[in-house]
Amino acid sequence: MAEANGSGGSLRGLRVFDLTRVLAGPLCTQMLGDLGADILKIEKPGAGDDTRFFAPPFMPGTGESAYFAGANRNKRSLSLDIARPEGQELALRLLASCDILVENFKVGALARYGLGWEQLRERFPRLIYCSITGFGQTGPYAARPGYDSLIQAMGGIMSLTGEPDGAPQKVGVPVADIFAGLYGCIGILAALRERETSGRGQRIDIGMLDCHLAWLANQAMNYLASGQNPPRLGNQHPNIVPYQVFATADGHIVLSIGNDPTFRRFCENFGLAPLAADPRFATNAARIEHRAAVTAALAPVLAAQPSAWWIERLEALSIGCGPINRLSELFADPQVAARRMVVEMADPAGGPVKLVANPVRLSDTPPSYRLPPPRLGADTDAVLAELLGLDGAALAGLRAQGVL
Repeated sequence: MAEANGSGGSLRGLRVFDLTRVLAGPLCTQMLGDLGADILKIEKPGAGDDTRFFAPPFMPGTGESAYFAGANRNKRSLSLDIARPEGQELALRLLASCDILVENFKVGALARYGLGWEQLRERFPRLIYCSITGFGQTGPYAARPGYDSLIQAMGGIMSLTGEPDGAPQKVGVPVADIFAGLYGCIGILAALRERETSGRGQRIDIGMLDCHLAWLANQAMNYLASGQNPPRLGNQHPNIVPYQVFATADGHIVLSIGNDPTFRRFCENFGLAPLAADPRFATNAARIEHRAAVTAALAPVLAAQPSAWWIERLEALSIGCGPINRLSELFADPQVAARRMVVEMADPAGGPVKLVANPVRLSDTPPSYRLPPPRLGADTDAVLAELLGLDGAALAGLRAQGVL
């Protein structure tokens, strides 16, 4: 388990004005925060990020939802009503010290508050402005709201996921949000590099549907190459056979045989040598054509021994395989422990909080874990005093007006 630390990171010295909520935007800004940036998370007073209420489960001892905690460490929370003129003025004053603005409002919504890209670009020429929406800033669907399950449906992945004779299935985690957040972060890092040369910021337009199509990877290319809609194959691979789930004597394993020599090695070691010489199975292309026959030939062999027996022997032969872990087994896995993929952070109002660590490993400027997921508005007074010089009386007045 990794421990929280206060080291800097690659992006230390940069500040982000974070107008995001739910998942895609918060994941993007959390990544920037893990890499050292100072994240000012702007939240509506009395409400905050929607995911604060996506519960149960709650984090033990904190009362915060687990959903919120997973995407909001290394941030300072400011409660600020940008719908009020006073809130807009404070936002503009804060932006003067910020390098990046990330938002996931509907297209055009922030312009109502004087915080749209066209309104800010001349006043803050170095500002990098990243918008994450369902369908991007242009096109016939630009005004539509974007939701993960909707994007998964429209984006093709549900047509590819599930058993061949079953219903379309969405992925078990919100991959449309996750990839949009990661692509947004990549765009921001590229814009920061460009700013080092040009001195100017730029707009980054991230559409969840665009990102979803982009990560369809080999399946998108299978369609472009053939003009045929790829079928649902359950746990089988569209381009490699055998590369799938098999039942064992006591459960299931994944068998991943990626090339012809590995298939021959499998057959020779487990009493299936004639299969390797069979023209139907000798090459991957032939195995794809006869995938049902491959599965029928291998299934009874794999079913004869328990999972642990297979994993031990297949690993010794450098044949790809693995267990199908539940999350309890995943988090107990020695590889996960060795890679320190759980970080424990102290929460000022409760006990330690366990979070999933950042997977990016940098030798000189690794991710840092400085701030636990914040309570709503917990940093409002401190940040406004630090960055804008507001005193107690000014803060009390703004709070009385409902601005904070």
